[in-house]
Amino acid sequence: TSGTTGPAKPVMVPLRAIAAFKGYMQLAVGLRADDVFWNIADPGWAYGLYYAVTGPLAMGVATTFYDGPFTAESTYGLIEKLGVTNLAGAPTAYRLLLAAGPELAEGVKGRLRAVSSAGEPLNPEVIRWFAEHLGTVIHDHYGQTELGMVLCNHHDLDHPVQAGAAGFAVPGHRIVVVDEDTLEELPVGQPGILAVDRENSPQFWFQGYWNMPTKSLRGRYYLSGDTVELNEDGSISFVGRSDDVITSSGYRIGPFDVESALIEHKAVVETAVVGKPDPERTEIVKAFVVLKPAYEPTPELAEELRRHVRARLSAHAYPREIEFVDELPKTPSGKLQRFILRNQEKAKAEAAAVA
Repeated sequence: TSGTTGPAKPVMVPLRAIAAFKGYMQLAVGLRADDVFWNIADPGWAYGLYYAVTGPLAMGVATTFYDGPFTAESTYGLIEKLGVTNLAGAPTAYRLLLAAGPELAEGVKGRLRAVSSAGEPLNPEVIRWFAEHLGTVIHDHYGQTELGMVLCNHHDLDHPVQAGAAGFAVPGHRIVVVDEDTLEELPVGQPGILAVDRENSPQFWFQGYWNMPTKSLRGRYYLSGDTVELNEDGSISFVGRSDDVITSSGYRIGPFDVESALIEHKAVVETAVVGKPDPERTEIVKAFVVLKPAYEPTPELAEELRRHVRARLSAHAYPREIEFVDELPKTPSGKLQRFILRNQEKAKAEAAAVA
């Protein structure tokens, strides 16, 4: 696994998983025989191994690799040079394309038939930017190393795409929202843990970690550890990793919504939001923010960002503390490691309590 929440765990992937990988390529990525396909994910992590190597080859479709550093210039250059029509990757890469500005995107606008995103939730601002400046709808998908991709917004189906929603179950999987303690399946609008009903998911292949206990297999369910909500239309929206959700003054706050609001500000490249221990509120919302080069980290800008979030979210959800940083901790696959920042804040709070 990628180590998003702690040490990486070894996953055994059986041969029959290839059938599930192929299904995702057909029914979510929408890969066609005449596509020029490029999954920009590193083949050393699951999304690259499963869906840049195995999935396309299982369909008999060529796949593209680029052996060089990721830049907006090199990405747009390859799309134009090779005539890429179907692109897949992680939100981190797409946010960097957005940060590079619309001028670079002009040369490839309208060339991409399908764009897929996986690894962490896709911020609404990225979806809007791709539609405006690249002329394409970018579709958010959800999965794990243990599962492959199991939720998607389908390219070939006519359905509304809700910002922040990872979509619908990939055929072959029954995805539900359950109470973590009772395993009761929960109704629309009630936060719970995303789970796979193993008894009714013929494409589910995970059998446990290699030489490690597997607490996520409970009864008929695989528990993902991610907090989600079921929507009226049957799609599922991501709230956050269960240990990423912030508890402040009795409210439960998902970091994704706060991060998405911050990214809408013109000064912000990317951000990570965590709960900072607080004696009065249990936790307060703290944001670590990476700025675009043209902006200086000042108290005035921090206050502007706080007001920006308050205007878009509930009053309790804005970041009471903002720290400007040069970079955010990430896994080799580009996923945010909020637990590192959260542990740093806990350590500071414990040290302050002792002093």
